[in-house]
Amino acid sequence: MAGVLLWVISPKENATALLSLIPRSSGKQKRCRLCPGALKFSTGVSAFSCAVANPARSSEEKVYEVVLKQAALVKQQRQNEALDLNTTAETATDGMTDWDLLNEAYDRCGEVCAEYAKTFYLGTLLMTPERRKAVWAIYVWCRRTDELVDGPNASHITPRALDRWEKRLDDLFQGRPYDMLDAALSDTVSKYPVDIQPFKDMIEGMRLDLRKSRYNNFDELYLYCYYVAGTVGLMSVPVMGIAPESKASTESVYNAALALGIANQLTNILRDVGEE
Repeated sequence: MAGVLLWVISPKENATALLSLIPRSSGKQKRCRLCPGALKFSTGVSAFSCAVANPARSSEEKVYEVVLKQAALVKQQRQNEALDLNTTAETATDGMTDWDLLNEAYDRCGEVCAEYAKTFYLGTLLMTPERRKAVWAIYVWCRRTDELVDGPNASHITPRALDRWEKRLDDLFQGRPYDMLDAALSDTVSKYPVDIQPFKDMIEGMRLDLRKSRYNNFDELYLYCYYVAGTVGLMSVPVMGIAPESKASTESVYNAALALGIANQLTNILRDVGEE
C-alpha cells in the first residue's frame, strides 16, 4: 500500500491540541499501528506519527511524470550524438526501404499542413529540412486524431474506433505503418527520441470528448488541456531540439512547451465561449 508517514514533534503541552486535528472515523475501525503513534522523550517533547494512505495526486503531478520521461529520452539522445550515423540510417527505414515512397509520404504531410495550418506551415519553413518534415508528420497525425471526434464523421466514432486507432499507433511505433501518412510518422519516431505516451494521451483526450463536456474544477480542466494540446509540445520538443549553448535544463524546456500548449487550449476554450 502506498502512503505517506507524517511525523509531528511537539512539546507535551501542545500534543493534545495537535492530535485533535487528526480526522477520525465515526464508525468502528481497527487501530493502525502507525496512526496515531507516539514516542516520549525525557526532554518533555513528544513525537506523534500518522500514516496517510494513497495520497491524491494533482493533474500537474501526473503530467510531470510524462515530462520527466520525455526529458530523459532527450538527454540520452544528446549523450549518444557521437554514435555512428550510418547505423541510425539503417534502422530508421526498417519496413520501408524505398526512399522515393518515404519522401512522397513526407511531401504529402507538408501539403496537408500547408492546406489546413497556413501560418504554422510558414513557420516550419524556417526549420532544417529534416526537422521540417518530422514536424509535418507529427502535425498530420494530430490532425487525423482530432478529426476522429471533430470531423465530418465524428457522429459515427465510438470508443472502440479510438481503441483501433491506438492499436494502429502502437504498430507504427513498432515500424509497421498502415498507410503513407503513418509511414512518415513511423520514420520520424525512429529518428528522434519521441515517446509514445503523449500520443496515447492525446487519444485519451479524444475519449473524453466522446463522454464528457463539463469539468468540475481547474484540476480536471488542466488534465484535459494537457491531453488535447499540451501533448503537442511534448511531441515537438525532441524534433525541434534544444540549442547546445542553452543553459536551460531539459525539464524546464519541456515544461515551457507544455505550458504553451495548455495556454493555447485555454485560449481556444475562451474564444469558443465568446462565439457561443
